[in-house]
Amino acid sequence: MLYLHDDCGYPYESVTRVSVCWSTGCLNHEIRFDYASWKTGFGDFHMDPDLDTLTPCAWNPGTAVVLCDLRNVNTHELVPIAPRSILRKQIERFETLQQVGQVYMASELEHYLYEDTFREAHDKNYSNLTSSGYYSEDYHILQGHRTEPFHKAARTALRQSGIPSENSKGETGIGQHELNVRYAEALQMADRHVLFKMCLKEVAEDQKKSVTFMAKPFHQDAGSSCHIHLSPWSKAGDENLFVGNEVLESIENCSPLFKNFLAGWIKHTPDLMAFYAPTVNSYKRYSSASWAPTATAWGRDNRTTGFRIVGSGKSLRIEFRIPGADVNPYLAFAASIASGLDGIQNNLTPPPMFEGDAYAASAESARISTTLGEASSVFTKSDFVRDNFGDDVQKHYGHFYQLEQNAFDKAVTDWERQRYFEQI
Repeated sequence: MLYLHDDCGYPYESVTRVSVCWSTGCLNHEIRFDYASWKTGFGDFHMDPDLDTLTPCAWNPGTAVVLCDLRNVNTHELVPIAPRSILRKQIERFETLQQVGQVYMASELEHYLYEDTFREAHDKNYSNLTSSGYYSEDYHILQGHRTEPFHKAARTALRQSGIPSENSKGETGIGQHELNVRYAEALQMADRHVLFKMCLKEVAEDQKKSVTFMAKPFHQDAGSSCHIHLSPWSKAGDENLFVGNEVLESIENCSPLFKNFLAGWIKHTPDLMAFYAPTVNSYKRYSSASWAPTATAWGRDNRTTGFRIVGSGKSLRIEFRIPGADVNPYLAFAASIASGLDGIQNNLTPPPMFEGDAYAASAESARISTTLGEASSVFTKSDFVRDNFGDDVQKHYGHFYQLEQNAFDKAVTDWERQRYFEQI
C-alpha cells in the first residue's frame, strides 16, 4: 500500500492513503474556497511524488511512504496555497542570500497518551479518558518505563523509517510525553514532523491506545507544545551563521545575521500568529506560569519567553516556544523563515534581551493574540502576509481560520451546560 501526504491546502497536516481529504467541511454551500468549492466543481490536483521522501513505513510492514507536492492539473505548477509549496517558496527566498546554504530546523512535539482506543475515546465523546499516567511525570523514570512499550515501538519504527529519534521523556501533564527526532533541513524536518505524527497515531491504534496532539486537550492539564529550533548554515555546510567571530560569552557576540533574523521573527509573530496557532483550541495554552509564553520577549535559556536562545558554537540556535502541538509544520516553518528574512533584508534590531519572569512583565513586550478570530483578523489585514505569501495564501487561510472561529462561536460547550443548565 502506498501512503501519500495530503497537501491539498487544509491547514492541518494529515496523511492519507492515496485519496484527498476534504474534511474542512467544503460540502457546506456556505463554505466557499477559490480552490475547492461547488463553484469550481471540486476539481482534481496532481499529486507529484517527491521520491527523495520515499521510505519504508516500518510501523506498517510491507508498505512504503512517499510525500507529494500538489500541482495544478493544467499548468503543472505548484499550487500556491499548499503548505509544502508555501515552505518551498520561503526556503528558496532565504537561500538566495549570498552566504546561506540551508536552514536547519527541528520541532519538539509533545503529546498525551491514553489507555482508551481511538474508537472508545470517540464513543465517550472524548471525556473521562484513562490517562497513561496518574501523576505529573516530568523526568520521572518509573512512569517513563510504564509507557515504554508504546514509545519504544514508536522510536524503533521511526528509526527504521529513516527518522532518527534522539530521546523520549515524561512531561509535566498527566500522561503527557515528548519524543524528539533529529533536526534536519527545513523541508525534510517538516516531512519528518508529519510522518512522526502518523507513526505515533498508528502505533497507538495497533496497541489499542490513543494519542492526541491537541494544544490543550483538557483544561486542568498542561498544554502540548511544538518548540521550533532554527539555525542557518553556510553553503559549505561547516558554519553556523548565527555565531559571531568571537567566543560566545554573551548575545552581543552573536553575528549580525542572528540579531537581524531574531528581530524579524519577533516583529512579524503577530502577523503570522494564525500559522503558529491554527485552531480555536491553540489559544487555551497561553496563560501565566503555564510553560506556554504569552508575549514575544526573548532571552538566554529563559523558558518564560517566546524566544529562547540556546546552545553555543555550532549548536547556537533560536528556540521558538509559541507554537503548540497542533501546528502545521510547513506553515509554521515558512512563517519563521519569511520573518527572519525580512529582518535581515531590512537590518532590523531586536528589542533588549529580557531577564527574569516574562509572565510578570508582559507589558514590556508584544502580547500575542488570545483567540483564533483575533489572529485571523490580523493575518487577513497584514501587508507583510500579502507581500511575502501572496494574495491567494492570505485569502485562503484567512477565510479558513475565520470559518473555524465562526463554527466554534456557534457551538454549545460542556462548560456552558455545567455552568448554566440548572443555575440560570
